[in-house]
Amino acid sequence: MFLADTQLTASEVLRAFHHDEPFLFLGAAFTTVGFVAIALCVLRRRLDALLVWLAIFSALYGQRLWMQSELLGMSVPPGNLLNLLRAIFNFLVPVPAFLYFHSAGLLGRRGKLVAGVFATLFLGLVVAALVGAPLGPLHTMNNILVIFALPGLALRSLLHRHADRDYVVFRRGLICFVLFAIWDNTLAGNWNLPRVEPYGFAIFLACLGYVAARRTLERDQQLGEIQKELEVARKIQLSILPAEFPSFKPFKVAAKYVPMTAVAGDFYDFLATDGDRAGLLIADVSGHGVPAALIASMVKMSATAQRSHAAHPARLLTEMNAALCGNTQGQFVTAAYVHLDARECELRYAAAGHPAMLLLRDGVVVEVQENGLLLAATESAVYTEKAMPLREGDRLLLYTDGLLEARNAQGALFGEMSLATTLKKTASLSPAEAANGIIAEVQRWAPSQDDDLTLLVCDFTGAA
Repeated sequence: MFLADTQLTASEVLRAFHHDEPFLFLGAAFTTVGFVAIALCVLRRRLDALLVWLAIFSALYGQRLWMQSELLGMSVPPGNLLNLLRAIFNFLVPVPAFLYFHSAGLLGRRGKLVAGVFATLFLGLVVAALVGAPLGPLHTMNNILVIFALPGLALRSLLHRHADRDYVVFRRGLICFVLFAIWDNTLAGNWNLPRVEPYGFAIFLACLGYVAARRTLERDQQLGEIQKELEVARKIQLSILPAEFPSFKPFKVAAKYVPMTAVAGDFYDFLATDGDRAGLLIADVSGHGVPAALIASMVKMSATAQRSHAAHPARLLTEMNAALCGNTQGQFVTAAYVHLDARECELRYAAAGHPAMLLLRDGVVVEVQENGLLLAATESAVYTEKAMPLREGDRLLLYTDGLLEARNAQGALFGEMSLATTLKKTASLSPAEAANGIIAEVQRWAPSQDDDLTLLVCDFTGAA
């Protein structure tokens, strides 16, 4: 007799398992989708409301399928606790659902109010169940709310005016879910017919997955095109920077350019006049990336157009400012220009909001500063220049503020003092070695690069 009872129990368990098998599988799948969606939010380090509510909706739906399984009912002692838990999960599922629909824009201009009202009603059912209200009427109220809300949701999706291909796929999945949910909340519950709502939810998630996968593929293709365009832009920008300084006996010049991104706003140029005189220009456009690089090319054109003023730094900057004003879309440019005359053993220097030029002479670093307003700020800007004697063995350093503003792990700036000290250490090195050494010292100081790094090192080897 005991054996017969045991066999009967085993057959009941097997029957329950076969009945629950698809729903147990779907429950696990939906819960996994929820955890994956949350993981994506964590990896992206951005709280995406659409993804968060979908994750909670999917995970709760999956857990509800498990809670409603016959196997669970056979595994726990009979009582009111399981019925209460099943009711709570049943009432909770629509809350993130309506918040998701609001985030997706399916509830119209008053979506926040609609989502809030329905979320409050369903949470009210949860509270009522917890305080001991009869579960039968609460389930009836839950079904009425679902039956009332879902057709309106489906109708609104059909009336959406600007439906692209992704929205059409999304809408089809949503309508399948709505129809299957209405079936379960009307006919299936009253006539003991098969439940189909989980299959509708699976179709809905599959449609969402298709849209997400297609958009990801499209985004990857767009990213690939952007990368190609940035590489072309980088090559073009490098082409406007002089490859090397003209071979003038009195001067030895080296440049070092380390952009933060593929393209940058730093710029330098050599405005040579003849074998005994030369001009060095360095500039820094506010901002980063493509916009700054485009303006840097404008700086190049404005400087080239003023080569006739190469011997007069103040006049050169004045004319460049006039050419740039009104054409930089609100971005500004700092610049410094020095004209070197080996015959007269003299330098002339002017700047526009730029860090001071450094002069290394006899082991001592001196700041050379003669600043005016930023370029492109106002047409009325006035620039002046400073004249100083040049001596054999002098080393000049022009640079952008990325060197000064490099920060270490504690947030301390590299600063003027460290730059001057580093420049002193390079006294015995060639200009090229000095440029590399200074950049290397800045990069050792800062664990990450937050700005473009550009410098020019010029040695005066003696009168012509």
